[in-house]
Amino acid sequence: MLVTWLLDCLSYNTDNRKNIVIRLFLLILAVSLPPVALPQQPKDRSITSDDFNRSRPSLKRRPVRPRKTYRLASPPLAKALDVDSPSTLKVGVTLWKVHREGYGREAREIANRVEVDTKFHEGEFIRLTIESPRAGYLYVIDRDWFTDGSSGGQTNLIFPQRGEDNRLEAGKLIDIPNQDYAPFKASPKANQAGEMLTIIVTSSPLSLPLSGDPLPVSSTQLAEWEKKWSGMTERFEMNGGAGQTRTIEEQQATGNRQLTRDDPPPQTIYFLAPRSSDGLLFNLLLNYVR
Repeated sequence: MLVTWLLDCLSYNTDNRKNIVIRLFLLILAVSLPPVALPQQPKDRSITSDDFNRSRPSLKRRPVRPRKTYRLASPPLAKALDVDSPSTLKVGVTLWKVHREGYGREAREIANRVEVDTKFHEGEFIRLTIESPRAGYLYVIDRDWFTDGSSGGQTNLIFPQRGEDNRLEAGKLIDIPNQDYAPFKASPKANQAGEMLTIIVTSSPLSLPLSGDPLPVSSTQLAEWEKKWSGMTERFEMNGGAGQTRTIEEQQATGNRQLTRDDPPPQTIYFLAPRSSDGLLFNLLLNYVR
């Protein structure tokens, strides 16, 4: 049939033959070329609070709160982490913007949730709480971070100091800084982008010469810990969590009380695939604007 069609086409006048030949050429070219793969859109990945809270104890006497949903807030990895895999470790972080309400003895501290990429203005106050669904020991390192991506000044272990309990367990929160101390105050230097906090959770305590002051950490020591415990990391933020006020239960969970599955989950959940199963390490930047 194709041959007959071509013969019929050639019987037309010259202009028609030229148009038909051009169309035929384009048709053959289109058929012969491999199909073009359209770029795939990244999948809308989300999790629920159950992915973190299942390690907390259950309290059946209270009504169960609806599950919270989280969205992926970090750049997507080439291969997404399997959040249900036993080798994928989790840490919950809640960043709080703090202000005082009232005066004198009636003054009290009010803390509201914010997302990790919130920019803090000079003079604003900050706390963070950290929770791990598995037992471990928490260490927090602080260094100045500048707009050119470099660090400056001293690198210090700011938690724990001598006498502070750094043991983590499901439902137990650790405040940085401790509630007995004033919160962090955003006081950026020239060209300072923020404070880089390196958060480490180990399965056994580190042997460190702790004192009542921050402990200087050498770049060699930090690089050794990073090589041992860092890995692929994904960050998820709770949908609609920003702005919520810290509850009494969350305040008490830094003492003897343990949060249950019915209590608020963390604002931010980090999933990690560290190089070693005996510890994990990730960075959290407190963003400053002048």
